[in-house]
Formats: sequence, structure tokens, C-alpha cells
Amino acid sequence: MTPELIDARGDPIRVLLVDDHPSFRAGLRALLTTDERLRVVGEASTGAGAITAVASTTPDVVLMDISMPGVDGVEATRRVVDAAPHVAIVVLTMHDDDETVFAAVRAGARGYLLKGAPRAELLRAIHAAASGEALFGPEIARRMMAYFGRPVPSAAPAFPELSVREREILELVAAGRSNPDIARTLGVAPKTVRNHVSNVFSKLQVRDRAEAIARARDAGLGGTPSR
Repeated sequence: MTPELIDARGDPIRVLLVDDHPSFRAGLRALLTTDERLRVVGEASTGAGAITAVASTTPDVVLMDISMPGVDGVEATRRVVDAAPHVAIVVLTMHDDDETVFAAVRAGARGYLLKGAPRAELLRAIHAAASGEALFGPEIARRMMAYFGRPVPSAAPAFPELSVREREILELVAAGRSNPDIARTLGVAPKTVRNHVSNVFSKLQVRDRAEAIARARDAGLGGTPSR
């Protein structure tokens, strides 16, 4: 047994197996018995059964499948974590899509591996989870890195129907500036400002300056939003 797989607590790590295929659970049980630091304390074939089994077997780690009849693995993970936050969930599934991965992580899973993962990888994940750490399979880790490495889309500007100049003028109107003052600030003719203000009113479908200011401030322009 490699040193990193030894549990520092001295007690065997209690593991609950949750999968709706008996043959897979049998193979998993056989694999885990090769590590003397692990003890399989129970099995369940459904998400609802997993929730009940956690209460009766008090495991340290649950190996949780996702696709099961009735309560699925994500919901079962959420309920187990809510009821017994000290129990670590390691998802072991065929599903590698982003939606399922992140749903399981949000539900509280402390690890996520794909079925067929090497024995050493599965054992590391169990020991890591029991120690309060999180470990994800290489494929899942790459997905998570790719997801969080995506640029955050910038928020759409308020009033996209306005031109850059119209928005600039609306900002000044919302700040309480008069048309002559806006004209001096922007270095344009007062008539130009009046035309832009008229266009702004028309595009925003407001009746007057007060309503335009209220709309603009509600959108965060020109100062504190009006209430």
C-alpha cells in the first residue's frame, strides 16, 4: 500500500456503496477490500436508499452513482450533505457533462470520478474525501479548469438602443445637468443637445426630463438610483 493512502486517524474509513447495478457494486466492494484501511459498511441501489443507509451505517465516505431510479445521485448528495455534513460524497458515474458535474459539486460532492477510473485514483479520492479534501478525476479536473478559465461575459450596457453620444448625454441629464451646460461640456451646439435629448426621450418612450432621469438612475446612471 502506498504511503499517501494511509489514513492518519488510525481507524478504517467506513464506505457506503450506492449504485443501481448489483454487479458493479460487487466489483467495487471487491476492489475496496484490497485496501486494508477501508471498510465497506453498506450498499444501496437508489438515492432514497442511500439517504436511509447513511443514517443506519454512519459512513465516512459515500461512493455515489448519479443515474438511479427515483431520487438521483445529485439530489441524494444534497440531502445527505444537509443531514450529515461530516459525510463525504464521492461521485462515481458515467456522466461527464458540465451540467451534471457542476450540479454534483454544488450539491456538496467532495470528489467526482468516472467509472473505469484506475484503482489508485479511486482509492486516493476516498482517502482524500475522508481527510476533508476534494479530488476530481483528470477528465473532470480539465473540464472544471476550462469552465472557470472562460472569460466572464461583460454585462450588457443599459439602454442598448441608444447611440454612444445619446448615452453620454443621458448620463449628464441624469446627473442633473441642463442642456446649455451639457452643450458647453461636450463642445457642441445647444440645438444638437436638444435633438439628442429628444431622440433619447423617444427611444426610451418617456414623456419628459423627470421621467428620463428616473429611468436612467434606476439603471445606475448619473448617481444614486431613485426610489
